[in-house]
Amino acid sequence: MKLLCSGSVAYLSLLFFLPVSLAAHGRYAQKLLTDLLSNYTNALRPVEDTDHIINVTLQITLSQIIDMDERNQILTTYLWIRQVWMDAYLTWNKEDYDGLDTIRIPSSYVWRPDIVLYNSADDEFSSSMETNVVLRHDGQVMWDQPAITKSSCSVDVAFFPFDLQQCHLTFGSWTHNGNQMDLSIALDSADLSDFVPNVEWEVLGMPAKKNVILYGCCSDPYPDITFTLHLKRRASFYIFNLLIPCMMISFLAPLGFYLPADSGEKVSLGVTVLLALTVFQLLVAESMPPSESVPLIGKYYIATMTMVTASTALTIFIMNIHHCGPEARPVPEWAERFILNHLARICFVYEVGENCLSSSRKQPQSQEQSEARFANGVNPKGTNWDLNGQVWGGRMEEDGMGESLTNQTDWKEDLFVTIDHSEEQGAAGGCEEQESNSVCGGGGGGYVEEKKGVGGEGEGEAGKSRREIFVRTRCVCRHQGLRSDVEYIANSYKDQRSAQLRIGEWRKVAKVMDRFFMWLFFIMVFFMSILILGKAI
Repeated sequence: MKLLCSGSVAYLSLLFFLPVSLAAHGRYAQKLLTDLLSNYTNALRPVEDTDHIINVTLQITLSQIIDMDERNQILTTYLWIRQVWMDAYLTWNKEDYDGLDTIRIPSSYVWRPDIVLYNSADDEFSSSMETNVVLRHDGQVMWDQPAITKSSCSVDVAFFPFDLQQCHLTFGSWTHNGNQMDLSIALDSADLSDFVPNVEWEVLGMPAKKNVILYGCCSDPYPDITFTLHLKRRASFYIFNLLIPCMMISFLAPLGFYLPADSGEKVSLGVTVLLALTVFQLLVAESMPPSESVPLIGKYYIATMTMVTASTALTIFIMNIHHCGPEARPVPEWAERFILNHLARICFVYEVGENCLSSSRKQPQSQEQSEARFANGVNPKGTNWDLNGQVWGGRMEEDGMGESLTNQTDWKEDLFVTIDHSEEQGAAGGCEEQESNSVCGGGGGGYVEEKKGVGGEGEGEAGKSRREIFVRTRCVCRHQGLRSDVEYIANSYKDQRSAQLRIGEWRKVAKVMDRFFMWLFFIMVFFMSILILGKAI
């Protein structure tokens, strides 16, 4: 019971004397402030001897990167600035003031160093906050000041969006030279423990360095402390919003060569891709400073736009080749050998029924080959021949035997027929027959005589048999124009056939060139994309 009573008395005594102690500290703090500022002025340097140098220790804590304006080259940061110095007139004996060793008073009551940000870009110079200073009994003054600073930063966008930036923040006295006030660094670098991560920039470090500079206006040295902020851009936003869409659009440019020439959309595709790249180029140009250094993504856009422009120009040239008319010249021999034979196989361009092992071109048969096939017993003609859509009747005799051929076949372009109007003896109109020629004199009907024979000595030595086909007709003399009409039809068909062959060859040349440039531009776009993405690694 006695123990409980003694404990209660001690507790009550503590509660009674604690407010008295706090009140005593408050009374002594008021008395200390009055004593310190009674004969104090904040207009002069707080040194006992004017030849003494006052030493100011500077420490920076980076809290946040608010903005990086690349176009105007201004860095906006939120800093905590701590300045520590010794004031010879703000010292006291703490035993005289009930053990009070520190007090906090407004910073405007004491002398403050005129340390400013040399490369400030703030037009108001009022971004700092008026805070209290902490005074110690030995004369140490510590001033913690939060500030939002705008500093000029030389932005190098040569490797945008994979760039690294170095922004300098230089602090120094505006009026005191090195013989009056010296600066020292509290830490080797700025404090980043309380840094708020930025969504666009990654802070790699912020080292500090002291410099002593002699300006041209003055002979005294001026010390300053420079903090270099190393920043690395987070490129994910630009990769997914600028690079990948540009790459996807760039891969559409070579596909313009794959479009059929008759579709009419080859040039339109190239122009559309060029306009899309121009829009992306304008977006990049708006955010970049107008400098001589072209950003990496800008170089990629310019190279891609140049490639698209070249592909559009080549498409126009190839379409001109594709639409060559019948009046076009034949394909040159070098183009036929290099493009149609070799380059077509490299680009895997084959006609219907061809493959990589067969010949790339089908040569038309000559007249000698057709006659040789006829001499070997291959009869490509029938008894009814289709001339200009009408059936002409006749019969074919071999060696004068009068044997009619009943098998009918299709008309072939490699048939060469000699139409001979011979005279027929005894016919009306004075027609008389000669050896192998006939002159129409009257009567109707006609027949075809096929004769075999051996040519001259040269042909006999070659061992080749030739077959001559003579068409003997009986016609009315007033139908002499039929011969010229048939010859005109045959010549027209031959000219049309040769023109179609020339057009087909030129179209194949255009197709081979389309495929070649398609693969070439695909390779160029691929390597360009690999090179620019390699900068991010």
